[in-house]
Amino acid sequence: MRKKNHDGATRLRLLVLVDESNIGSSVRTAGRGLDWLKLRDFLAGPDTGRDLIEMVVYAGLPPAIPIWQEERDKKNKFMQWLRANGFMVVTKDGSPAEEGRYKANVDVMMAIDALELSVEMQPDVVILVTGDADFAYLVTKLRRRGIRVEVASVAENLGNMLRSTANEVIDLAPLFRTFEMKIAQDSAPSVARQPQQPASGGQMQHRRRARFRQPT
Repeated sequence: MRKKNHDGATRLRLLVLVDESNIGSSVRTAGRGLDWLKLRDFLAGPDTGRDLIEMVVYAGLPPAIPIWQEERDKKNKFMQWLRANGFMVVTKDGSPAEEGRYKANVDVMMAIDALELSVEMQPDVVILVTGDADFAYLVTKLRRRGIRVEVASVAENLGNMLRSTANEVIDLAPLFRTFEMKIAQDSAPSVARQPQQPASGGQMQHRRRARFRQPT
């Protein structure tokens, strides 16, 4: 049975799917450390009037080879932190790419899960936390099922096709500005680096979430 708000309105069932590498890149570009608890509360907290079914994080792991073992252990430790804090986590082993980097594309896994979970969990709303235009067709497929699809990203990292296919785009830039500043590291970059654990902080005012355009 669906829950209702204090005013008697039915609360919408929400599924959130996160492209960890994509949002991690966006927040690092802003010079901030990603606060996962704030992100979840901003998108799916009590003030949004929605019931969160699951928030699923899709993340690539460094390759299971000796040269990447230290980074892999750090990433796995962080994945455990996410699981312990109520996130559902789906990982994919990466493969070596050019020097100092690795490749671990989770787009296909995320797209397949989005379609399957939309049938199994029957959400009213799906939020895709990514700016990758490759997900534009997924948005169309979900909308054909009668599901409202919102995309959460920043303007600089949002593909035009993804923007145009979504029901609504949630601007994460104001939220990012509330995250702690992060000092740039000297080590060589990789596709998916270890995000900082979120710091405790105040709650966001969800009713004033910045959006790129009005709902359709």
